[in-house]
Amino acid sequence: MADPAGGTLHLTHGARMPRIGLGTWPMDDAEAERVIADAITAGYRLFDTAENYGNERGVGAGVRASGIDRGDVFITSKFNREWHSVVGVAEAFERSLERMGTDYLDLFLIHWPNPDQDRYVEAWEGLVRLLEAEAVRAIGVSNFTPDYLTRIIDATSVTPDVNQVQLNPRWTQPATRAFDEAHGIVTQAWSPLGQGNDLLDSPDLLAAAEREGCMPGQVVVAWHLAHGLSLVPKSSDPSRLRANLAAGSVVLSGQTISELDAMDGQEADATNPDVFGH
Repeated sequence: MADPAGGTLHLTHGARMPRIGLGTWPMDDAEAERVIADAITAGYRLFDTAENYGNERGVGAGVRASGIDRGDVFITSKFNREWHSVVGVAEAFERSLERMGTDYLDLFLIHWPNPDQDRYVEAWEGLVRLLEAEAVRAIGVSNFTPDYLTRIIDATSVTPDVNQVQLNPRWTQPATRAFDEAHGIVTQAWSPLGQGNDLLDSPDLLAAAEREGCMPGQVVVAWHLAHGLSLVPKSSDPSRLRANLAAGSVVLSGQTISELDAMDGQEADATNPDVFGH
């Protein structure tokens, strides 16, 4: 895989993952197919989907429609709570492959820990088996706090490649990021541009964008990269797709990074993985 805009990250188990990808929630199959093909033309090589999104077929179709070689893209998917067992993960994996029309995944994630059913360790053991069988190039989790991460690592001695969490300048997750960094786990942000346009329209961000000479969304993307994070912003607009990817070359001033850091704690829609899941 040639280095895409924003560069790549080397994961614990040997795979290389683009730092900037495309999130696909809440696209349906038809929209995902169209947008994925457009995104590949724009230069995207990382695509994030999930069983729960209901668009895995569209993601796979978009990759095929683009004509790009499968080895030149990085596809992530996630599975739901009903598959939280060793056997269940294997079945969830095969179902995702069938829906996408591919014979492997680059990264497979536990979507939520769902501590109320307390089977995420079994789910992790199932992912470890897939990795050992070389059915998947990398394994990871989504929405895991340090306590959940500690438990799966202690149980298996295998560390996730990626922890995908809700993260943006208003919700920076310092404890999770510190744990991930200490254990060689890549922190990847979902909804990195916030929910809706509330973050992008904030006066502080608009002022920062004017000072930096770029779009507000590009400032936020560049802020994530400045902190060593990966991110999967969602957009179906071709111009915004290109703008988000172009932010890989934006270098923010220290003032702007500090100002965005100071926004932490202002996120009104933070999701608590201790009580939410599917």
